[in-house]
Amino acid sequence: MSPRQQPPARRWWSQRFIDVLEGYGLGGRMERGRRYARSGQVLSLEVGPGRLAARVQGSRRTPYKVMVETELPQDEEWAAIEGVFRQRLGWAAKLLAGEVPEDLEAGFRQAGVDLFPADWSDLEAECSCPDWEVPCKHIAASLHVFAQRLDEDPWQLLAWRGREREALMQRLRSTAKAGAAAGPEEGLPPWWPQGLAARPGERLVIPDPLPPDPPARVLERLGPIPVPEALVPGLVELYGAITTPLPEPELNDGAED
Repeated sequence: MSPRQQPPARRWWSQRFIDVLEGYGLGGRMERGRRYARSGQVLSLEVGPGRLAARVQGSRRTPYKVMVETELPQDEEWAAIEGVFRQRLGWAAKLLAGEVPEDLEAGFRQAGVDLFPADWSDLEAECSCPDWEVPCKHIAASLHVFAQRLDEDPWQLLAWRGREREALMQRLRSTAKAGAAAGPEEGLPPWWPQGLAARPGERLVIPDPLPPDPPARVLERLGPIPVPEALVPGLVELYGAITTPLPEPELNDGAED
């Protein structure tokens, strides 16, 4: 394998993106692009918010310039996405470990946003080659190389959708700090006890404990559970039974029955 050759996608999220590309119904153009990608024709690929910029070696000496752009989520849409992140306690940890949560795509849909561009019409692509077809094999190859790169760094997908890793983590941290300073308002992380905050000049007061979350809510925060879907209701019921305290025994006041 030459230094530029690209291995096929190995991780499920990279393969998911390839499945999305092939689902655009563009016929053999995506397959020709896949072969170009694997043979190392993509010389460079830069990822930025809403754009991919690549240089692809074709039949001519000068590499072709490829640009693929997609519309970024609006600020309010990213606020909704970040809200879902705060509800899913394991998402950030998995992404930091180089894994993609299995329900990340579903979480984006919950926020009303597509994680992957749903249709080819959601992309704008151009190439400096003389081929009049869009996408040409150089554009398709660039997209395949991007999918393969996600194997090693899934954060590049979020960067393409408009949030670099540090920017997203900083926003989540700053929202948690702001919520902690303001008290029991919107923005607190889900694990922060409601009411546990001190304002300037006031003494910190520990609030009465809140009732526990219902079992279904607790399990939802843990993310997907690797059991058949038919067993989930029983698991919720079992968890509820385990976490429900037993009633305290009635005290005998000594009166005769």
